[in-house]
Amino acid sequence: MTPICERIRQISEHIAAVAQRAGREPGLVRLMAVSKTVPPELVRAAMDCGQTLFGENYLQEAQEKIPRLGHGASWHFIGHLQSNKCRDIAALFDTVESVDRLKPARRLDEAAAALGRGLNILVQVNIGEEPQKAGVMPQETGMLLEAIRSACPHLHCLGLMALPPHFDDPEASRPYFRMLREMGKEYAQRELFSNNQQVELSMGMSGDYEAAIEEGATIVRVGTAIFGARPPKGAER
Repeated sequence: MTPICERIRQISEHIAAVAQRAGREPGLVRLMAVSKTVPPELVRAAMDCGQTLFGENYLQEAQEKIPRLGHGASWHFIGHLQSNKCRDIAALFDTVESVDRLKPARRLDEAAAALGRGLNILVQVNIGEEPQKAGVMPQETGMLLEAIRSACPHLHCLGLMALPPHFDDPEASRPYFRMLREMGKEYAQRELFSNNQQVELSMGMSGDYEAAIEEGATIVRVGTAIFGARPPKGAER
């Protein structure tokens, strides 16, 4: 078994154990391998181990990588969403997790309509209200969900995504995960998602996904724990 396969196996088993311990069905928590700056050959190695869900942050990199790897996986866009790139993003990805404004949502909807298909999205919430981070503010999330439901018929909003503030102690992230879960529950009761009985919550990364699962995550985003440390900024390409 290759090192990547072994890491994926260990993380997947840990995810299942945490879910069971929290009284949740393990199959409802999916592992996303965050593959930004990861060479295609390493992503292929993960695919050969059975990993099927990948997250990419940068459109240009994904445009080079995804066609080389084929479409035997599900690709989520998790980077900052720019309106002028929405057409290409809609054509390339299965799900866009970083919708935080109505303007790019409209652009994605137009692109999906032109492609003759629906597009899955998550709304990104700036759960810690941090000025340096993208995401709709928590108090404005309901209004954005309502606007997308009314104005974007080709978008299927499956749930919410968040990046809580960084803490050395993973337990410090727990209140933010709990807050996103409660937001998802509230908006499901208001029927603002495409499937209000099964709301996606994309939250938790390599260092804190255990707390995220215990608080209701359905997607955990893991990069370095699978692929190892990334190159220094500016040396990715």
